[in-house]
Amino acid sequence: MKKYLVSIALLSSVSATAFAEEANQGWSGEGQLSAGQTSGNTDTRDIGFGLKLAKESGKWTYAGEASADYGEIDGVESKNRIFAAANVDRLITDRMFGFGKISHERDEFTGFDSRTFAGVGLGYHVFDGDRTKWTVRGGPGVKYDEVKAIVVEGQPTIPADSETSFSVFAGSDFSHAINEMVTFSNLTSVVYAEESTQLVNTAAVTSKFSDKLSGRVSYEVRHDTNPPAGFEETDSATRLSLVYGF
Repeated sequence: MKKYLVSIALLSSVSATAFAEEANQGWSGEGQLSAGQTSGNTDTRDIGFGLKLAKESGKWTYAGEASADYGEIDGVESKNRIFAAANVDRLITDRMFGFGKISHERDEFTGFDSRTFAGVGLGYHVFDGDRTKWTVRGGPGVKYDEVKAIVVEGQPTIPADSETSFSVFAGSDFSHAINEMVTFSNLTSVVYAEESTQLVNTAAVTSKFSDKLSGRVSYEVRHDTNPPAGFEETDSATRLSLVYGF
């Protein structure tokens, strides 16, 4: 755990410097450190680190994010999740756009060694005001899942497996500034496939301490309609985060 905390601190320092340089080249975004409580497949306290970047260039918008969460119970690892994603959007009209998306996730405590999705589609800015923003997007793609081998006491071993499937992605990104200091946001994503569907919803309230520094309280629900044998369908996480915007 100590090694992980040191790694988080070093990564935060290096990333803050790198992103400060990127901000001068037209990039904007945020970095956050969080502490939370997870329930579902694991009941544990965890710490996390997240980064988001975005840049607009004419009709093009480039965006990326990465996050890592780690937890222990009595010195035994109980959570270890890494996620990364990238989007490229191009405006077609003032509100409609086309996009390409790729994401990769590793979370062994949900029974999956990894999950990868790549797809394209169309999106629409439903609201794009100063206080309220809402963007929806969706389209087809390909999902690749790697399921880890499972040994169940008294039962045969469930071997490792992998599956590639056609899928459909849908997403919603909503935010509303309650006042100059407080913002409510709700982010939803669904990846549908015949063998299983994954849904993630994150609701958050962010309060500014200064122009750059904010505090955030969030609640995330992750649901899988057909998880590997022995694993639960739903995980939830409550987090308190310190957020630095640039």
